[in-house]
Amino acid sequence: MRFHLTILVCFVCGFAAGNVVGDELKDVAAIKVDRSTLTGKVMCGYQGWFNCAGDGSGLGWTHWARNQDQAFAPRNVTVDLWPDVSELGADERFKTGFKHADGSAAEVFSSGNRQTVVRHFQWMRDYGIDGVFLQRFANGLRTETNLRHKNMVLSHVREGTEKAGRSYAIMYDLTGLPAGGLKVVEADWKTLRHKTKITADAAYQRHQGKPVVAVWGVGFNDGTKSRRYSLADCKKLIEFLKADGCTVMLGVPTGWRALDRDAISDPELHEVLQLADIISPWTIGRYRDVQEVVSHADKYWQPEITWCGDHELDYMPVVFPGFSWHNLQGAELDDIPRLKGKFLWAQIAAAKRAGCDMLYVAMFDEVDEGTAIFKCTNQPPVGDGVAFLTYEGLPSDYYLRLVGMAGKVLRGELSLSDEIPVVILPKSIPDGK
Repeated sequence: MRFHLTILVCFVCGFAAGNVVGDELKDVAAIKVDRSTLTGKVMCGYQGWFNCAGDGSGLGWTHWARNQDQAFAPRNVTVDLWPDVSELGADERFKTGFKHADGSAAEVFSSGNRQTVVRHFQWMRDYGIDGVFLQRFANGLRTETNLRHKNMVLSHVREGTEKAGRSYAIMYDLTGLPAGGLKVVEADWKTLRHKTKITADAAYQRHQGKPVVAVWGVGFNDGTKSRRYSLADCKKLIEFLKADGCTVMLGVPTGWRALDRDAISDPELHEVLQLADIISPWTIGRYRDVQEVVSHADKYWQPEITWCGDHELDYMPVVFPGFSWHNLQGAELDDIPRLKGKFLWAQIAAAKRAGCDMLYVAMFDEVDEGTAIFKCTNQPPVGDGVAFLTYEGLPSDYYLRLVGMAGKVLRGELSLSDEIPVVILPKSIPDGK
């Protein structure tokens, strides 16, 4: 199979950065995705978990640094990609202890900043990305400080999706919860739905006529660190969400169908999965190059789609651009190379050929494990032995464009090809404010 990369930098159809006026601007601003269905949608995971000292959260350098209470500087870092903050306002940027080649202080962003989060959804609008699953890590719901931050990010996401015409849905990650700990999810969902009333938002994603709620972490076999919550706990949570009138998506292990690999071997898992509406297997790190992508689609995605069809379930596979957690875990930098987009595009093409009609892209903002698709810089900090990835010299918005193109392929608006499409989208569309 041959993959070619073609990049065309040009201005077409009257579009240029900062040059959309009159009715064209009005039409662009009016674009809203269809929030009534996930069919034909490309959704990104949105972590929203980055904090900076001085952002008002009291959480220090969360998810930037290993020790959040110490300076974010060389030898105290957990990210492998560095965000491009060139478009951010002065009040959105936070100085770090890292330096660029010219000696200037390197800066990052906080997910607690309203302007930054709203800007992220403007990027999604500009490049045709449909929406996000907002990650709501259940283990963090039990502390007031973390809960306050999560609720603040949720507020920003609600505003951002509405202004940009995108959609969002809540995804609960169960990682780290104790036995019986899923009750915290039930309590939180009751608050969000019936007090905060998020499902009344026009931007809240629905499917099969109901609001979508995703639960990630059902059926995983973590080896010596087995998950303490049980399948029975998961079943109760799914039944609760279904009784509350929700469409339930489950994030499950790659080996869920055969009950092998990263999945528990308990046949009851299949009974629990059949209570849901959408199955979404986690595939990060399960294949490492283009050929393995093709093999994975043949061995897993195609028969899984058949299984789901037989059980009246929808299917949303996970694709990712590459992977690296050198600074987080000490692994090799660029552990699963991006290949200038070829790796991600191979997954998009394979998913389409397998018959998939919805996709989950991991992740929009995940710089910790090097899976981010938002704007990252090719000029990260240097010196003091630090090592970061780049986008291999590609434009910082390249993966936003690529994921936008994935949606067109998924919906049949663009012909499927093993070649990465020529990229002709405008770099940005002004807000007209």
